[in-house]
Amino acid sequence: MEYSKLKITLLPSEFVKENGKFNQQKALQHCGKIAGICYSKSGFETVYDESLEKTQRRIDRTLNNGHHSVYDHVNMTLYIKHIPKILAMCLNNEKQYTTSERSLRYTPVKKSEESIITDKEIDLYDKWVNIFETKIKDQYGSTFSDSKIETLAQENARYLVTVFMPTEMIYTTTFRQINHIAAVLERYQKTLDFSTEFGGRMYYAIEDLLEQLKDKNLLNDKLMENTKNRKLSLFGENLSAREDYFDYIYSVNYKGSFVQVAQGQRHRTINNQIEFLDENEFYIPSILEDDPILVSEWLNDINSVRINIPQGQMIQVNETGTYDNFILKCKERLCGAAQLEISNQTKKTLTKYYETLQLTNPVLAADMEKYTHGARCTFSDYTCKSDCGNQKAKTLTRKI
Repeated sequence: MEYSKLKITLLPSEFVKENGKFNQQKALQHCGKIAGICYSKSGFETVYDESLEKTQRRIDRTLNNGHHSVYDHVNMTLYIKHIPKILAMCLNNEKQYTTSERSLRYTPVKKSEESIITDKEIDLYDKWVNIFETKIKDQYGSTFSDSKIETLAQENARYLVTVFMPTEMIYTTTFRQINHIAAVLERYQKTLDFSTEFGGRMYYAIEDLLEQLKDKNLLNDKLMENTKNRKLSLFGENLSAREDYFDYIYSVNYKGSFVQVAQGQRHRTINNQIEFLDENEFYIPSILEDDPILVSEWLNDINSVRINIPQGQMIQVNETGTYDNFILKCKERLCGAAQLEISNQTKKTLTKYYETLQLTNPVLAADMEKYTHGARCTFSDYTCKSDCGNQKAKTLTRKI
């Protein structure tokens, strides 16, 4: 199988040299001076004019004593090409970042662009794009334009394609955080099982990323010291043993596809962890559910590429957060424009949350009640700027 190796380009900034590498010494000195404001009696201006020797002593001290937060004052922006989707999800779960990623909603999967994808996946993807377009036109042809139908068909067909599909992203984070990410990825890499398809692919994907970070002079041994033994946040253990809990904070378990988890990561105030199921299960797009023959054909096709770990593979998900941030999620996901799988799951969680609060916290239940009558356009504290006019979307009964 051909493989397009991950590549990082640093976008221009005052801390990027003309050769495209990170100016680590300049970044260290900048942050070392900033650290001096904590002790300065006369203000930051005098600190910035201090001698390099004094600044270097402070750099050495902060690097050695673990006071690394000061190194969050320097940001860098990475253009990452050929990064596997699952590795992008790992980055996006570590918080303190801004990301812009190419969407498979709007860009078709093509062999020429994504050489790691097998011919079989491409054939199945093309087959199901056509099937979805026909189904959507039959049920929603008077509601959606041809371009919208094409977009929705691509969105659903992507479930068949590997979660290791290369994508590209612009990723902005801090000097300290990129070293934290490298450290937890390095730790996770050592736990991977080479005897599995996932473990083998993931190992080399992480290896590529670490090599690129090192090549761009972004890694610092002191900042990578993992003295608190932190783990990669995306992957959890024994998630199904956690009990659901709903109050001012909440924790809920459910099964979802990789696609849904990637969507959920956009809510950065909410935490997501995943774990593989003991047996393979796959997401079935709602628009197929009224046709048992197509459901059977879909499951047969996605199961035939299971070794590639398709994005439609179901995984155990644990979602935790606060009441206020869950309501913000509802204001994003309970909408006809939202991806359907996460919209449906958000509705299920809302229902479970509300029913529990009615028994345990009537005051909070009274507040949540106004969010239980349909899509976000029905919320008393939300203003929709673009009315879709789709009744099924407003009542959360759509199938696509």
